[in-house]
Amino acid sequence: MTVTDEDTNTPQALRALEADSASVRLRAALAIGTAPDPRTVEALVARCAVEPDFSVREMLTWALTRHPASTTVPALVAELGSRIAQARGQALHTLSKIGDRRAWPAITRALLTDADDEVARSAWRAAVVLVPDGARTELAAALATQLGRGGREVQLSLGRALVALGEAAVPALHAATSHADPHVRRHAVVVELLLRDPDAGFEFAVEEAKRIVALGDGRG
Repeated sequence: MTVTDEDTNTPQALRALEADSASVRLRAALAIGTAPDPRTVEALVARCAVEPDFSVREMLTWALTRHPASTTVPALVAELGSRIAQARGQALHTLSKIGDRRAWPAITRALLTDADDEVARSAWRAAVVLVPDGARTELAAALATQLGRGGREVQLSLGRALVALGEAAVPALHAATSHADPHVRRHAVVVELLLRDPDAGFEFAVEEAKRIVALGDGRG
């Protein structure tokens, strides 16, 4: 996709972010990212909250990463309190791409346990990118409260986040293997298996965890 001088005109590009055509909005976000201008950050963040097209949202995130973190991070952190789930989720996604650890204090337990699965998944991904070394065990404990949640994709996302924390996740996972809920126990065992052997694959770990949990329940 070629960006022309006309495309990079800031007022025109900002207007184009509201166009009916997704391809026009995509081109506008590309143009803004190609010629970063702090005056566009507010509009980019606002558009992230309502943009229906995945590819355009990804381009909006890219455009934001092209601006200084000192400008984008405060604007994105402010979005984390939005009532709009997409606003929270996309802000978290963009913060994970920027990777500025000054955003870490904004990754609250409320976001990590958000009722919206997509927001929670984005929070988990952002958290493991932004967490300081001294807070990894605490983060793992918070993430472990979500074990057993949702379907395959949600559980896979949580598993990846816990695996990314490495040894810091072991105590929380070990505790969860004795949880009263068999779904929580099984998910914890899945993640433990993946920690030991990241190449095992999620589906294999799920089947093995079912067997392990069933054997444990039978012994009880």
